[in-house]
Amino acid sequence: MDKQRAKQIADSPVMVNVTYNDTAVYIQHVSEENDTVRIYPLGQPENEQNVSMSRLVEN
Repeated sequence: MDKQRAKQIADSPVMVNVTYNDTAVYIQHVSEENDTVRIYPLGQPENEQNVSMSRLVEN
């Protein structure tokens, strides 16, 4: 996923179907400096992680 699209999804009030390693995730924050995003699996906000934007897939 590119940086601009990740930012659009993170800023959108509408839920977009995004996966990381085949798991549906919520994008919390986009770090423009190092091309990473803070995500967590849907329903599991305690499992936050920072991952590379390139690993996200919009379905």
